[in-house]
Amino acid sequence: MNNVVHPAADLARRALDRVVNPARLRDAEALGRSVSGKTVLVTGASYGLGEATARELAAAGATVLLVARTAERLEALAAEINSAGGTAFAYPADLTDEVAAGELAKAITERHGALDVIVNNAGKSMRRSLHLQYDRFHDFERTIGVNYLGPIRLLLGLLPPMREAGRGHIVNISTIGVRIAPGPRWGAYQASKGAFDVWLRSVAPELRADGVTVSTVYMALIYTRMSAPTPIMRVLPGLYPAEAADIVARAVVRQPRSIAPWWVWPADVMSAALPGPLDAFMRVWARVTRDTDAATAGSPR
Repeated sequence: MNNVVHPAADLARRALDRVVNPARLRDAEALGRSVSGKTVLVTGASYGLGEATARELAAAGATVLLVARTAERLEALAAEINSAGGTAFAYPADLTDEVAAGELAKAITERHGALDVIVNNAGKSMRRSLHLQYDRFHDFERTIGVNYLGPIRLLLGLLPPMREAGRGHIVNISTIGVRIAPGPRWGAYQASKGAFDVWLRSVAPELRADGVTVSTVYMALIYTRMSAPTPIMRVLPGLYPAEAADIVARAVVRQPRSIAPWWVWPADVMSAALPGPLDAFMRVWARVTRDTDAATAGSPR
């Protein structure tokens, strides 16, 4: 198979990348200065952005704590990082389980003390029409459990030693869906991500007063297992996990309050200034698009 990318196509992709996505960190030395010798926890570390972020931070000298539900995958990733000269520990856990989350926070604190960085990356995507959810209340329970309650459970256990130590940094991986007008079929997902976003921004002033900083990364499209079931996501401009990990690295190094594509602010203003036309567009969009096969499986159409 010919994997050579035509120079013109590569140039076009790079130009589109600069338009669509936030700037990425391109200074490996700066990342090393920020995380070398520090302890970083990454949730959702078994695949996609979480895995790529864990690899990048470990390569920069951080001790990386890997959290996800898939034990075998986490242990394999930790072994790969350790064999490459890095330091990683696997902590399999289901953060939707209150007891498991509490035990995880206790075990990590006893073994590693106050953490330096927490990357809240674990998430569950959901795209399904309302009429397919009449008998699927568990769709909302799952998204709320993973995207909202789960990370809160973990942070409630990990934040006390960080605040007592007077240091630490939280990087939350959110979505541009929280910042722009919500689209049809994404209600369960966007509501759960929005809930955690509001909670974290609400407690951020309290945390900053104790020396714990907070950054939120409003990601656009990343080509992962979560986005794969939606056909249109495969043709829209996006980033591969290793590329998106450079945006997370930028948040870790510079510790801004937020990172988002430049066009999010104009889009937010337009949605407030032109609610009628936007609502009309969304109604048309809902009619001309359809649910994926994964969304309709086992549900009445």
